[in-house]
Formats: sequence, structure tokens, C-alpha cells
Amino acid sequence: MTTKLTNGRRIGAAHLASKIMSPAEAAALIRPGSNVGMSGFTGSGHPKAVPLALAEIINARHAAGEAFKVNIWSGASTAPELDGALAKADGIDVRLPYQSDPTCRQRINAGQMNYIDMHLSHVAQHAWFGFFGPLDYAVIEVTGINEDGSLIPSTAVGNNKTWLDLAQNIILEVNSAQDLRLEGMHDIYYGTALPPQRKPIPMTKPSDRIGVPHLSCNPAKIIAIVETNLPDRHTDFAAPDATSQAIAAHMLEFLQHEVRAGRMPENLLPLQSGVGNVANAVLAGLEDAPFEDLTAYTEVLQDGMLRLIRAGRLTSASASAISLSEAALRDFLDNIDFYRERIILRPQEISNHPEVVRRLGLIAMNSMIEADIYGNVNSTHINGTSIMNGIGGSGDFARNAYLNFFMTPSTAKGGSISCIVPMVTHVDHTEHDVQVIVTEQGLADLRGLSPKQRAAVITANCAHPKFRAALNEYFARALRTSPGKHTPHLMDEAFGFMQTWAQEHAPVPLRRPDAA
Repeated sequence: MTTKLTNGRRIGAAHLASKIMSPAEAAALIRPGSNVGMSGFTGSGHPKAVPLALAEIINARHAAGEAFKVNIWSGASTAPELDGALAKADGIDVRLPYQSDPTCRQRINAGQMNYIDMHLSHVAQHAWFGFFGPLDYAVIEVTGINEDGSLIPSTAVGNNKTWLDLAQNIILEVNSAQDLRLEGMHDIYYGTALPPQRKPIPMTKPSDRIGVPHLSCNPAKIIAIVETNLPDRHTDFAAPDATSQAIAAHMLEFLQHEVRAGRMPENLLPLQSGVGNVANAVLAGLEDAPFEDLTAYTEVLQDGMLRLIRAGRLTSASASAISLSEAALRDFLDNIDFYRERIILRPQEISNHPEVVRRLGLIAMNSMIEADIYGNVNSTHINGTSIMNGIGGSGDFARNAYLNFFMTPSTAKGGSISCIVPMVTHVDHTEHDVQVIVTEQGLADLRGLSPKQRAAVITANCAHPKFRAALNEYFARALRTSPGKHTPHLMDEAFGFMQTWAQEHAPVPLRRPDAA
């Protein structure tokens, strides 16, 4: 059904016209201490007016000496006008499941905000189980409201289905900056259930449509509708540098090797890619690689995948959100009819579902902060205590994919910090899950290797030459003196050895609290 406009508005349901109000009026309905489910996933599809208005109310209450904080649940990261504004107002008590806002990060690491960092595939079911408490409000951006009350989703689906189902009160932001031609791009699956009622998710390829194009919403729960005309946050990426291109080259060569070995077909397997410059460099490399008829099953569709679709290399892409640079967004809107036939946007409980990831046999490509010589990966923390962003969906994909890559430059902070270390200070992905580690120095295929074998391969192939001798020296001494020889470590110096070495050889410590 196509949206029918009412008085020039994108609200086809006439019975909801009385719910239209200003952002300030809608925000004033939210009570202190509430659990608030917000739409949004990686800077797209988030509410843009109500959170700003809520931040103003919180600031005014604080100035009057009153306490006012809320708990924010989302799909993933949002944008400055949501996470940033509420964090600056000191208005967030608990945040989940993923954030990338610098003010949020500062407050979390200062102990001023509680943060629940968790696998994105787990969020919906944890909410249904009631682990986070009742959902008092949902604030959801939509592209339009159809005459029958169904909602046209925006550029991100995330956890919107779950928030609309669970929330006691619903506030809708109808954003006319979102193109109405998005309608039909979404696939909202209503077949999930809690144990023991669960049934298999009926999907065998990324292009399968198993749901409906619209979100459902009980109109009795809608307490406010706010009309906006505000764009998503643009996600601009730097042109691939030499380091990113080298990482991409190693990975593409390895994929060709896997095809020749008969371990995957000539068109590979469905691709999952994390967000960032290195990931985009890998996708850019696929434009000239000898692979055709590619498919993608991922969280976020970004510039690199859009170019592959446009070039005819990628025939279909399934995601939970579209997060593009300004230039890529113009291309998307100029050719939206073309892309709508090739892109499917799903709830994140489906895009990240372990069952589907395992069945489709994905190639997962995600970034990391550091890896240790045995293959444990840290994606989230600095010095073991300070959060950067969060695990996001990398765990969903890494553990369940057919093949997973973890990528990083071999050094950080101008070469003063090694990203290959004796022991990571925080483990997000254990050695049991990690298959391939890649830096610009080379690639370490860890499949079928014991811990000691992994140590030799990772150090030789992935560590920067500047730090390779120190890592080899640590491993040699650990092999001699460690009480256990399965995973040899010098536990009294595992975290300090590289730090000490760096202080002796460079003016900047190996690992600083602000390292990224």
C-alpha cells in the first residue's frame, strides 16, 4: 500500500491526526527514570527532534536542582542529536547495546553512565525476557504512516519491531527527509518467538524475503506524532591508504586461494563487513577482483557495498541499515528504484541471527583493536578497562560464520603501539573463534593450528618488524619457563612486557588510555 497524504503530510491514517504535536510537547511526555527504546543504527534512522527536545528538558530540570535521567536502548550507535545531546545533558543512566559517541564514551569510562555492551543478536530476546525491565517508551523514526496505520520504515530497522511491540507508549517521528521510495525495501519478520515456541527461520539465501514491508503498531499506544525534515548523519570515509590497501590485498589473495582449494565457490559466500575505512578498502578491492555474482548478508550497508551493487558485482545485499557518505547517498537516491530491487533491510534480530549466519555460511570481516600471539582478539577496550565503542555484531558473525577475518594495522599511534601483543588486556573473541588475522604486514590463517603454532604464525606474518623481535623473545622465554606449555605465558609480565619494551625504545608508551 502506498502512503496517502493528509493535508500535505505523510500521515495517511486520519484517525492519528490528533496525535501530531511539537517535539517539545512529545518529549515532555517522557518521565524521569524511564526505559526508552530509540530507533537508529549506525547513524541512520534515528529520531532527530524528540531527543534534542528531551535534552533541553533535562538541562532545565537539572538547572532547577531536579534529578532527571533515562535509560536508552537502541539498535546500535546513533548520532550527536541523540546520544551526544542526552549524554552532554547528563541525561543517560543506562545505555545499551552499542555506542560510538565521544561524550558517552567519556562518561562511561568516568563511571558516570552505565553501559551494557552486548551481542546485537541478543538484544531483542533479552528485552522480551524482561532482563532490562519494562519498556516505557519507544521513539521511532518512520518514513510515513499508511492509511491502515502500518508504518513505512526508515533507513534503519534495528530493533524497531521489538520496541513497537513491547513499549507501553509510542512516539513516532515522521521524517519527510526520508524518501518515500524506501517503501518496499524492508522485510519485517514477525515469526520469531521465545523458547519453546521457536521455529526455524525460513531463509536459505540473502535475497529471501520472509516477512512484510511495513512495521505494525497498536494505535492505542501512540501518544505523539512529530513531523520532521532532517537528514541522517553522513558517514564519510577516507580514501583507502596504503595500509588499508595492503590489508585488502592480503585478504583478496587469500579468498582466491580458498576458491582454488575448493573450499568455497567462485562467487565466494555471502559477505559480512564491519564499518570503517579498512572494511571499505576491502570492498573497494572486490571491484577489481575476479569474483562476480557476489551476495552480502550484513548489518550495515555502506559505500563499498553500494558501489559493488552499482557495478553489477554484488547482486543482492541484506542489511539492517544503510549508512552512507553524502556522495553515496546522492547516488542511492538518484537510483533508488534500482537499489530497491537489490537491497533488503531487516530487523537486527534477523540480520545478526546465529541460525541464519551459520546456515548461509558467511565470510565475516571485522576490525579489532589488538590481537595477541595466540589469536585472542580485543575489539572493545583500551588497557582492559576503558571502552571504545562496543562489540556490536562482530561476535554474532565471527562465531557463526564459515570464515572470519579480524583486521587491523599492525601498529597505532604513529607506529609507537603494537597491535599484536603477548596477551590482550580484554577478550571479546577467543582463540577458539578467531580464524584469520590480517594486518598490512601479512595474513595468519589459524585454522588447524595449536596455540604455540598460532603464536609463531601471527608474530611472523602480522606483527610489525619493529616489535617482532620483542614478541619472539617473550614467547621463547615463556616456552622455557611457563609452568604450562599449552599456552605459554609469563603471567607476571604478560601485560607489562611490551609496555616496558616500548618505554625503552620509544618516547610514547605502547598502550595509552586514549589509544584507539
